[in-house]
This record gives sequence, structure tokens and C-alpha cells, in this order.
Amino acid sequence: MARIAGIDLPMEKRIETALTYIFGIGPTTAKRLLEKTGVDGNIRVKALSDEDAGKLRTLIEREYKVEGALRSETAMNIKRLMDIGAYRGLRHRRNLPVHGQRTKTNARTRKGPKKAAVSGRKKPTK
Repeated sequence: MARIAGIDLPMEKRIETALTYIFGIGPTTAKRLLEKTGVDGNIRVKALSDEDAGKLRTLIEREYKVEGALRSETAMNIKRLMDIGAYRGLRHRRNLPVHGQRTKTNARTRKGPKKAAVSGRKKPTK
């Protein structure tokens, strides 16, 4: 079983695709990693030799920030924006879209389900 950056890679997938299961490595980065290490991207993870897995592991540890370190850095960046009171930080705090999208009609994923409109006047008592 190939375990790189704390992730068990799926055995039946091509190594080029399997590397994208690691948080912080996309298709382009995976191709670049394989070129640098000289590993063929078409071989399956189960056919990957220990030597090739070691090459990939050391290159990822040395040159890329992945998984926990990347997640914590992202969280710290968002926390910093919230602490300094930046507009983007306020949008994060209120759980609204951050990148300038309209919110009058769309943004249901971020805002959640619609809240029912409540009438402003009280019901008359009998």
C-alpha cells in the first residue's frame, strides 16, 4: 500500500490520478511531480516500486505544503482577515460569499435554506 503525506493512495488508480487525492496536489502538480522524479504516470499505484514511492514522498515533503500544514495555513489566513476586520473577513464571519457574487437571489449554498417570511403584525385576539 502506497502511503504518501499521510494518505493511503487508491491501489487501482494510475499514480497521476492517485496523487490528486492528497490535499494540495492537483492534476498539474501531480504531472510536475512525476516529471521531476522520473516516475511513469501511467503505472498503477499497486505496481509502484518502493523506490519510486520514496522519491515521490521525499519530493512532496521537501517542496510542497500539503494536507495538515496547508489546511492550518488556510485557516490562519481566514482568521487573520477576520481579526483585522477586513471586508473578506466579515464575509467569512457572516457565512456569505466572499468574492463579490450577488446575494439578492442566489448564494443559497452559502446562506442555507430560505427562511420563511414572517408577517409584521400580530394576529387579532378574539
